[in-house]
Amino acid sequence: MLGMVKNNDVESIAYDILKQSKSLGVFPTPVDRIVQYSELVVDSSIDLSVIPQNYFSKSIESLKRALRKTRGALDRRKKKIYLDLTQGESRKNFIKLHEVGHEVLPWQRELYEFFEDDELSINIDTQDEFEFEANCFASSALFQLDRYKEEMDKLPLEIGSPMALAKKFGSSQHASIRKYVDTSNKRCALLVLEKETNGKLMGCEVRNYFQSSSFTKTFGNVIWEKNLSIKWPFVQDVYMRRRFHTEGQVAFNTKDKKLTTFTYHYFNNTFNTFVLIIPVGEKNYSRTSFYFKENL
Repeated sequence: MLGMVKNNDVESIAYDILKQSKSLGVFPTPVDRIVQYSELVVDSSIDLSVIPQNYFSKSIESLKRALRKTRGALDRRKKKIYLDLTQGESRKNFIKLHEVGHEVLPWQRELYEFFEDDELSINIDTQDEFEFEANCFASSALFQLDRYKEEMDKLPLEIGSPMALAKKFGSSQHASIRKYVDTSNKRCALLVLEKETNGKLMGCEVRNYFQSSSFTKTFGNVIWEKNLSIKWPFVQDVYMRRRFHTEGQVAFNTKDKKLTTFTYHYFNNTFNTFVLIIPVGEKNYSRTSFYFKENL
């Protein structure tokens, strides 16, 4: 993980670029403007999902070896960003900013001329320091540092809030919902699930789990099994092909093995299932309400 000084350096650089590119306070975050300000261009004539394996030079042989999972690349010599163009726009936005991070962070620029990024390197939990820094830059720029929290605090504690903020900032719903929980002062947690595909038992795999700091303070660190069976109500929601609801209830053990009942909000975007867990009776004041149909 980054040290506090380095983390502050990354956020300071992101703020300067947002301000100098006149992107601060502009929504959705103008990613292409930031790319242009950083003196980079996205070369859309090359699609990393279909590029011939002999296209690049031997100096980047590793890119060819990881071709199928490569999502973005930066060639600092040519000042070009390459993308897997089959990805959604919100995903491409993040990867563009990730590559900008490799370019504008001076201690990275001095060491490497070429960066390649796959699913592991663009994962916010990566253990590689340079990739973590690039992700930190991308998140800071995309969510405009403290501006996400300012907008979040105007909205109610419900899963519709980060979904609306994803649209506002131009991020993926996954990134926004995680940011929401990581940033919130309220007690909340997030399960990200994937449906089991082995065909043996009905269940879901836990892809990620996050807790707000206030949730952890009250309930401790909740540990989930890697695979959750059909007994869980939100797994039942998955197999019932539900898309969205906010009336779920679930009970599980918290610290000191105390069985505690929570409400949960549910959203399935066909790729992942998001379960926002909220303590019963958690204060929720806002003049804004969201209304979603089950078949959104």
